[in-house]
Amino acid sequence: MSSVLPRRMAASLANSLSFTAGLPLRRHPRTSASLGLSTIRRSYVVSSSAFANENREFVIVGGGNAAGYAARTFVENGMADGRLAIVSKEAHAPYERPALTKAYLFPLDKKPARLPGFHTCVGSGGERQTPDWYKEKGIEMFYEDPVTNVDIEKQTLTTDSGKLLKYGSLIVATGCTASRLPEKIGGNLPGVHYIRDVADADALISSLEKAQKVVIVGGGYIGMEVAAAATGWKLDTTIIFPESHLMPRLFTPSLAGRYEEFYKENGVKFLKGTSLKNIEAGSNGRVSCVKLEDGSSIEADVVIVGIGAKPAVGPFEKAGLDSNVGGIQVDGLFRTSVPGIFAVGDVAAFPLKMYNRIARVEHVDHARRSAQHCIKALLTAQTHTYDYLPSFYSRVFEYEGSPRKIWWQFYGDNVGETVEVGNFDPKIATFWIDSGKLKGVLVESGSPEKVVLKLDLHNDKEKQKALKAVSSLSGIDSIAMDMKERKLTVTGNIDPVDVVNKLRKGNWHTEILTVGPAKEEKKDDKKDGGANKKDDDKKKEDEKKKQDPNQQIAELVRAYQNYNPHMTKYYYVQSAEENPNACVIS
Repeated sequence: MSSVLPRRMAASLANSLSFTAGLPLRRHPRTSASLGLSTIRRSYVVSSSAFANENREFVIVGGGNAAGYAARTFVENGMADGRLAIVSKEAHAPYERPALTKAYLFPLDKKPARLPGFHTCVGSGGERQTPDWYKEKGIEMFYEDPVTNVDIEKQTLTTDSGKLLKYGSLIVATGCTASRLPEKIGGNLPGVHYIRDVADADALISSLEKAQKVVIVGGGYIGMEVAAAATGWKLDTTIIFPESHLMPRLFTPSLAGRYEEFYKENGVKFLKGTSLKNIEAGSNGRVSCVKLEDGSSIEADVVIVGIGAKPAVGPFEKAGLDSNVGGIQVDGLFRTSVPGIFAVGDVAAFPLKMYNRIARVEHVDHARRSAQHCIKALLTAQTHTYDYLPSFYSRVFEYEGSPRKIWWQFYGDNVGETVEVGNFDPKIATFWIDSGKLKGVLVESGSPEKVVLKLDLHNDKEKQKALKAVSSLSGIDSIAMDMKERKLTVTGNIDPVDVVNKLRKGNWHTEILTVGPAKEEKKDDKKDGGANKKDDDKKKEDEKKKQDPNQQIAELVRAYQNYNPHMTKYYYVQSAEENPNACVIS
């Protein structure tokens, strides 16, 4: 069975998606995917003579993943130099925001992530776009200067510092803001933290360095990831949430129980089925305890709130909002109702084509892909609409010295009956099946994999330095270097992005060639005309499996044994005709 299961499955999951509120996917039914915007004109190029500065022919507003990947797509199409500007409230060039609740929070002695290490686009194996990268590409940057007003008629932006910027095409990539607790119940007390940017994460780290007791409000993504990081600090950590188990919008009770038990083994305590009443301050004005609705209280010197996020629409509400899922309403090419204005990433309410409904997806994978699709449509003859299957992932307990790493990925829809495979030691998979069709899957951990990279080395000395650098990574089983082909092969429980980043720190040009399961391939011993008959028989068998739901599920389970979540970052699975070994589900 092909190791490309997740993307094959993702490309062919059945035609409905009904996440409920709480997951980073917001949607509501709609009969048409066009949003009534099909008549919007495609005109986007404004003569540079209309600008005081040529760099404002295109303007991106935002500082996260969507902004960084949009910039890269402009560069790839030769339309950045002297034409593109980015306006951001951030003090940094666009970066991979998911790191802030993962490796960024590791203790200082456990190799935490820091900029410039996670500037876009390293999260997908791309080039690290540092501030110097933007300068080299001729992209004008405005840091720490959020947009406060947009004049649609004049096509101008006003920033907080008073700058007036004229644009030809405007790409809104402002993302989300953290949902906050009301001030009257202590939501803004010193020691209460929310995480959306580097400054937030730095403030939290400063508090963790002096903390003893941590309380986390919310049992979703943020709660799980921050609690895992807190274990690295060896702090007294408690998660409180009103539901009966972790991640209730996604996890089954059985699956949640596996993760909860693992967290408990690492010292995390749970208070389930209860809600926060208020947060109280001590004599020093900082948080001292959390009071619950049941009358009990928990001592705390740090509180982290992870109760969701809201689209950062700001002044761009003039471009048209979606009243059901929130965010800026766009069509399948990410055009708003205002010609020349586009919206991508978390802030965009777009047609989820394969499910025929409008959605707003708060996840890094969508931020990257939506930005790339939008800019390609803007700059080229690309006219096909965005066709996306939401996927979500989390990676925790990855700090140095952790006894075990956790990484899971989910695809599709969590509706129907469930089949659970594995015992969480380390792998487990949950399949959602409805009316005989696979609707979704969550997979945890996987088998070792093999990464083959093109590495530009010129002598044995460089080779030894590169091998030494890679061997310092955890989870490595074997390393081999072919100097003639300039190919480096690494196997183990590894993240290919970590390998790439380690090599690029040594200023070696690196390119990922293949990622796959680290197992010996079977030799082809066909030597006569009987091979054709075997091929025909296999095709018939594969076709039968496609039609039999039970066989499909069995094949998925077998394929899962060779699955590693890291691979999905690089696989774009072909159609069944191109890859007859892929598991096809319809």
